[in-house]
Amino acid sequence: MLLIILLCIAGAFGILFLLPLKGARSFRYQPPVHRVHEADAVLSRRLLEPGTAAYNSYYQQNPQLRIADDRSRNSPGLLNEKAQYYDPGTFAAALANFQLIEFLGALTHGQGPVKDNQTETSQKKQIRTDPDRYARFIKKWLEGTGAHKVGFTPLHDYHLYSHKGRGKRIGEAIVKEHNHAIAITVGMNHRMMQSAPQGTSVMESSEQYLNSGIHALKLAAWIRELGYAATAHIDGNYEVICPLVAVDAGLGTIGRMGLLMTPDLGPRVRIAVVTTNMPLAVNKENSDRTTLHFCHHCKKCASVCPAAAIPDGPRANIDGVDRWKINSEKGYHFWTTSGTDCGRCISVCPYSHPDDSFHRLIRWAIKNNLLFRRLAIKLDDIFYGPRPAIKSLPSWSDIREEP
Repeated sequence: MLLIILLCIAGAFGILFLLPLKGARSFRYQPPVHRVHEADAVLSRRLLEPGTAAYNSYYQQNPQLRIADDRSRNSPGLLNEKAQYYDPGTFAAALANFQLIEFLGALTHGQGPVKDNQTETSQKKQIRTDPDRYARFIKKWLEGTGAHKVGFTPLHDYHLYSHKGRGKRIGEAIVKEHNHAIAITVGMNHRMMQSAPQGTSVMESSEQYLNSGIHALKLAAWIRELGYAATAHIDGNYEVICPLVAVDAGLGTIGRMGLLMTPDLGPRVRIAVVTTNMPLAVNKENSDRTTLHFCHHCKKCASVCPAAAIPDGPRANIDGVDRWKINSEKGYHFWTTSGTDCGRCISVCPYSHPDDSFHRLIRWAIKNNLLFRRLAIKLDDIFYGPRPAIKSLPSWSDIREEP
């Protein structure tokens, strides 16, 4: 009799945890109110050279950033052999990827050699068809050749930087020339990221920046072949803020760590974007608020961040928008001392677990039930630890000879 009672109680609790009780109404994603100057991004500021007119001008206007930025400049640097996590094989692989990405940056606007059978986009006859057909073709093509997800959105002003902050066009105002944007995500390998912040994390990160960039470049070229204008936005050559585009394209939301949180891989993705005047059917805006609700209660990324750069409190009103804001100066300083782009937050996020049947069931329950959402945080701590251990590098990644 007691066993029957216990089974009934367990069954009742099981049903309670599976009921559709989302309970996250107050956790609405809010897009930015103002456009951002790319020069204010820490990865743009790192390129300012002390003693130059550009350096002096920027820090005269932003003196509060100078000490932190100079501190990072005086550290070994990203992918430097004197950095904490220097590893010859993985660092060289990342450098090779970034070299190729830099080379591909010259192709973002369609530059490059024109073959005999090619003509300028402006001279091509536009191939007109239903916007749904274009979107379907693009999605099937890219997702069938390695992209994780593809989404479509109208291009909004807040997607665009206000001005270029690096490269030959530094200081140039960015004008909205297109009306649609296509967001492309590619997944990062789970095992490679489990060793973060060691060398495999920056190796994998750079690999997927490269892959996402190739998807964007070939898509932009395809669009131009059909007579429409297109620009690819890839690592080091952005005119848009990719996560903001991806959110409006229905691919996820922005979580506590400031990264795009996708439903099935969490933050374990890299993003590229193509903007165009091609008519496209757009995705519905992602209205799911449960991920933000989960992030509000789960502070695992903040607790393990080696730079203490991720806030552990609730969202705050910043520039008129309720959101979390990371301390990018602290985060980048860790990059310059560790030699990698860290990724520790990505590796421990409960949404970053493998996209297998078991974890898909857990994600479904998290999305549909507020009680299970809270329980899942505790279960993740039990099964994976509140501060999961950093996995050692895969044995194959060590190219050094045995001592």
